[in-house]
Amino acid sequence: MSFPVLLVEDKDSLRAMLRHALEAQGHVVLEARDEPEAVQHIRQARPAVVLTDLKLPRGDGFGVLRAAKELDPELQVIVMTAYGSIQDAVTAMKEGAMDFLAKPVDPDHLILLVERAIAQRRMLTEYILLKEELAQRRGAPRIIGEDRQLRQVSQQLHRAAGTDATVLLEGESGTGKELFARALHALSPRAEGPFVAINCAAIPETLLETELFGHEKGAFSGAAARKPGRFEMAHRGTLFLDEIGDLPLGLQAKILRALEEKRFERVGGTSSLHVDVRVVAATNRNLKAGVAARQFREDLYFRLSVFPITIPPLRERADDVAILARHFVERFCRDMTKKALTISPAALEELRAYSWPGNVRELQNCIERAVILCDGDAIHPRHLNLSFRPSTRSGRSEALDGRRAGAASGSPWERIDLTGTLGEALRRVTAEVERRKVEQALAEAAGDKHRAAAALQVTYKTLIQKQKEYGIPD
Repeated sequence: MSFPVLLVEDKDSLRAMLRHALEAQGHVVLEARDEPEAVQHIRQARPAVVLTDLKLPRGDGFGVLRAAKELDPELQVIVMTAYGSIQDAVTAMKEGAMDFLAKPVDPDHLILLVERAIAQRRMLTEYILLKEELAQRRGAPRIIGEDRQLRQVSQQLHRAAGTDATVLLEGESGTGKELFARALHALSPRAEGPFVAINCAAIPETLLETELFGHEKGAFSGAAARKPGRFEMAHRGTLFLDEIGDLPLGLQAKILRALEEKRFERVGGTSSLHVDVRVVAATNRNLKAGVAARQFREDLYFRLSVFPITIPPLRERADDVAILARHFVERFCRDMTKKALTISPAALEELRAYSWPGNVRELQNCIERAVILCDGDAIHPRHLNLSFRPSTRSGRSEALDGRRAGAASGSPWERIDLTGTLGEALRRVTAEVERRKVEQALAEAAGDKHRAAAALQVTYKTLIQKQKEYGIPD
């Protein structure tokens, strides 16, 4: 994807020469003759680099520089000046300009500075997202499976990727909606741009607006500096709005406007900012039911679901369970520098029999624990920690439940996996109690996560983390 360069120069001949030199290198060039035109372009087109003369017929390059930095402190500005006014260029650099060019301008030097400015801009954007991106990519498995439904989803994904249409990914918690969103981004013309994700359910309502749209300095108590929001950070890339069904009604109108007009204001700001963002949303809720219950705006629902894709749950992809399990075993053995492990036939039987309410995420967590606990050459049922978990499937699952019932006819302690060290056994029991308590709280609160968190006396964010950790569906 090309990055626009704003060229601010009042002399037509010089502006034309510089434009041709930049366009020859594949850059999109926006032109302005004075400060007002330049400021308008900066606000509307959000260029990646500004190249401006310091002497202009209306206003000057310092005004262009200040307007650029006011809108986006990371916007790279290169100033041009006559040889006798080098001191002005030095002053501009002290005010935030990246570099300067002395006239007459050398086109090769110009191209070098512009390429360097674009590279710096990319590095700055990547730095902001580095920790989050790295953690997500390291922890995210590839989309793996041979199921017919999964192949259909992959075909839909490829069709949508070539367009800029808004995509709505629907599916149960843990089915890998973010992985599909990342695949969509990687296949799209925006692959060179940033992929920015935000979980609308994991951030308190009072903070969500500033996370999405950013805020100005002094917008509220504690706002000591301007902060860009996720929409700005995703400029020329993809914004992934996870758990969009949990978006508060008060924010839905602002999201709708940002989607339709590509414009928004920072919290506490008055200037309208323009962004070029492709939005992918995901939900594990029935948004149509939310619209009927007046909990979700109908116009926003239709705007989001231009291209809906439904991801099948793992229980409908039974043949993929063994494929995924082997993949996770191989990956975790490699990550933990452990010798290669196999999965015993009995363990595979348990894995296939279990219904996986937490889907792929739950399977991944289960295999990770099993690899940690296994000290031999193969993973066995005792390493899976599925003895507490009833399966909803028939046939093989009933046979397994029958065998477990026999073991459970005596003391309930006989059902607890006490293999390994005392610490390992304690961790397994504690994790199971924690999982059951979270499930109970959610059930008693009828799915209201805020009420469930209050009953457990934990923060809302902690509840969401526990729910994901244990693969507990909404």
